[in-house]
Amino acid sequence: MANKKDFNKTAESILQYVGGKENIISAAHCATRLRLVLQDDKKIDLKKIEELELVKGNFNNGGQFQIILGTGIVDQVYKEFAELASISEVSKEELKKAATVKLNVLQRFLKTLADVFVPILPALVASGLMMGLNNLLTAKGLFISGMSLVEAYPQFTQLADMINLFSNAAFVFLPVLIGFSATKIFGGTPVLGAVIGAIMIHPDLLNGYGYGKAVIDGTVPYWNILGINIAKVGYQGTVLPVIVSSFVLAKLECKLREIVTPMLDNIITPLISVLVTAALTFTVIGPIMRTVGDWMTAGVMWLFFDLGPLGGAIYGIVYPLLVITGMHHSLVTAETQILANIGTLGGSPTFAVVAASNVAQGAAALAVLVIMRKDAKMKSIASASGISALLGITEPAVFGVNLKLKYPFIGALIGSAVGSAYATSMKVLSLSQGPAGLPGVIVIRPQSMVQYMVALMISFAVTFVVTIFLGKALEGKSKISNYVKNSKNKEAA
Repeated sequence: MANKKDFNKTAESILQYVGGKENIISAAHCATRLRLVLQDDKKIDLKKIEELELVKGNFNNGGQFQIILGTGIVDQVYKEFAELASISEVSKEELKKAATVKLNVLQRFLKTLADVFVPILPALVASGLMMGLNNLLTAKGLFISGMSLVEAYPQFTQLADMINLFSNAAFVFLPVLIGFSATKIFGGTPVLGAVIGAIMIHPDLLNGYGYGKAVIDGTVPYWNILGINIAKVGYQGTVLPVIVSSFVLAKLECKLREIVTPMLDNIITPLISVLVTAALTFTVIGPIMRTVGDWMTAGVMWLFFDLGPLGGAIYGIVYPLLVITGMHHSLVTAETQILANIGTLGGSPTFAVVAASNVAQGAAALAVLVIMRKDAKMKSIASASGISALLGITEPAVFGVNLKLKYPFIGALIGSAVGSAYATSMKVLSLSQGPAGLPGVIVIRPQSMVQYMVALMISFAVTFVVTIFLGKALEGKSKISNYVKNSKNKEAA
């Protein structure tokens, strides 16, 4: 059991191995990790940090150097670290701002997308879970052969209708939620962003879901403004148009506040900001970004529904590689766009693949327990991080075990590809975002739940076996190498 002396010693060593207090810009901690923004990452002595007893792993992502310590330890180590480094704790938001300075343009863009969606994920998860509950009540043959629960027990029909209404709300008003969140991220007034989102789905507009049919039928309504026809169409089920509109709104608002006299600021600034942004949304931003969003969705659909198992396997291999770089955040936009069109698409095929990938990382870490029986520290890290990955939290397993040893990560990629290919071939679809691991079965369509669990079992089993095989092969190669080396030494002697 670690004590205050251990915490102090660990903090002192970390401070030394990250280049001393003069190399620290800011610091914070979350439930499991010490998060540092440093002046020069080249001064980090990774080898010595990894040798510390309380350290379970580390990784550098999004401009932050993060040291995995675990719950109940990280806060104690941080207290000692802050005192030794003479720094005060900053919030994770402030730390992110400091880290953003170190990112390139692409990394900043991807980080911004993630920052927009993280605050609204609870709403989407709640909606997805309610959709799952509604499907449990209305899906035929799930509990009773040839019948749904509401057909067998009609008294629950109105309850199912009510839950269905509740579950659709977040997706029906998704542009409002995104507008609020995005405008806040971009530095504008969030409620004005919500207004732009509400304008984009106003009931007087042609519903965005009916736009395609209206184009074919030639029944798209238009405003005629000074001889210019502007499509009177809503943006239900879209993501990119409201994000870009929110960006324009925020930047325009900030500029106006610099030039408008304070006496008129509260009147003129909101008026011009909303009026100009709304006009640009329906004339320029909306049509262009709707097309881009459709391309993104079509790309994901092509990968999964046209390439089938091969597409799933490709996604299953690419996803963990993106996690290493932090670029997996860019997938949130496409995922949300797909889920926003859940009524027509039936669900998202990407969630099951992500879950299979996460379970594979957990299986690889747990396989290390079998291979490295004599390494007490690695066994401790592998067991805790392996279980965590099975539940959907993979950073400790990826950075603390699998990448460090390399062969477990290769095993995880193979297992992820096989499990993902199976999930795709079985058309396993999710209703929402959620915990991408074993608990994720709750957001899967009822008819896909069994196949979802089978896909995860395949991913786990293949990864576990391959990782042990690779580990034993490397161990045998190492023994042969040592034997040859010792033989040569004896001959030389």
